[in-house]
Amino acid sequence: MLSAYVDMIRIRFLMMLAYRVNYYSGIIIYALNIGAYYFLWKAIYGASEELGGMTVGQMTTYVAVSWMARAFYFNNLDREIANEIKDGSVAVQFIRPYNYIIVKMMQGFGEGIFRLLLFSTPGMVIVSFLFPVKLPTDPGVWGVFLVMLLFSFLINSQINIITGLFAFFLENNEGMMRMKRVAVDLFSGLVIPMSFFPGWAEGLLKLLPFQAITYLPSAVFTGKVAGGAVYEVLGVQLLWFALLIIPLFLLWRSARKRLFVQGG
Repeated sequence: MLSAYVDMIRIRFLMMLAYRVNYYSGIIIYALNIGAYYFLWKAIYGASEELGGMTVGQMTTYVAVSWMARAFYFNNLDREIANEIKDGSVAVQFIRPYNYIIVKMMQGFGEGIFRLLLFSTPGMVIVSFLFPVKLPTDPGVWGVFLVMLLFSFLINSQINIITGLFAFFLENNEGMMRMKRVAVDLFSGLVIPMSFFPGWAEGLLKLLPFQAITYLPSAVFTGKVAGGAVYEVLGVQLLWFALLIIPLFLLWRSARKRLFVQGG
């Protein structure tokens, strides 16, 4: 069974190769996004050397690595699941000898590996030549960051799958998916680092899983979080990964009992 799940990763990776031109052009789009945010934050900083606990150099690196990391952990599993529920094809998945949720996770991981190798890595190299990005020189930081990046994918995928499964109950969860995407981009620190929010808002966001997707890995990468605190933020990711398994399991168990097909 393990080999079957590995094949799911391989098949999705090969499928993405058929559309690789889209991702090559995506590097340019992401570079433009990073450039826009770079000049925006440079204007916000003005003559200040530090804001929100981050220097100008750290902010530049934070913006670049956050957007390139998003290319890896981003996926449309919520939309895929919702469409399969609407057309009834999810019913076929129920009778196959594998776990539907794990299959979706593996498919998303195959897409993520493709993005990491052919999008994030070359994109980061290009961006490093265009903007003053300061990459870590400590191999340990790179190692911890890659582990945290994996958990970013897992946590984001869990949230996506949970959102997609709501199609069992709402019939049309398009609004929820759009709201989720905005919430993840905004509250994860992709658009604005959490340290720039007011104290009460930052405290509230620390109670949500979104920080574990973008802000915490990027804070480690830029050096804003260092030393023993690195393992504390890694523990936060582990905690949210474990906690999200509970609603995911309960929702999936309940959803299997109320499947109906909308004209599929």
